[in-house]
Amino acid sequence: MSETNPEHTNLTKLGEGGTQPKRELETFPNRNPERDYVVELNTSEFTCICPKTGQPDFAEIHIRYVPDQKIVESKSLKLYLWSFRDEGTFHEHFANCLLDDLVNALEPRWCRVEVNFNARGGIGIIVTAEHGAPPEVAYS
Repeated sequence: MSETNPEHTNLTKLGEGGTQPKRELETFPNRNPERDYVVELNTSEFTCICPKTGQPDFAEIHIRYVPDQKIVESKSLKLYLWSFRDEGTFHEHFANCLLDDLVNALEPRWCRVEVNFNARGGIGIIVTAEHGAPPEVAYS
């Protein structure tokens, strides 16, 4: 792909070395906005800290969305998630913050965020937040 491709104009993190965490989601144009299809992003490497005790929390994150005009660039998502590493946040607040930031950046037709926090103190927490109506296309 050419570096002068206009679709790449707003992508500042992709291909950049020595990056730092940043609470900014970058996007690129969807080349197939006429059809519904599901984009799924998963990670098992999310960490944040408990806002009360300062103990680390670990989680798996599953993001599914039907794009409209924009698609999230995955490296910017990685740096966005990394920005929470030293931040104290409750599980429920984080999941809703992530959904809100994705919706603001992407304006998707539908988006679902599921965050599965590892058990701490014997209790695991799963938070699911959703925006819009689920698609008719099959997904699992």
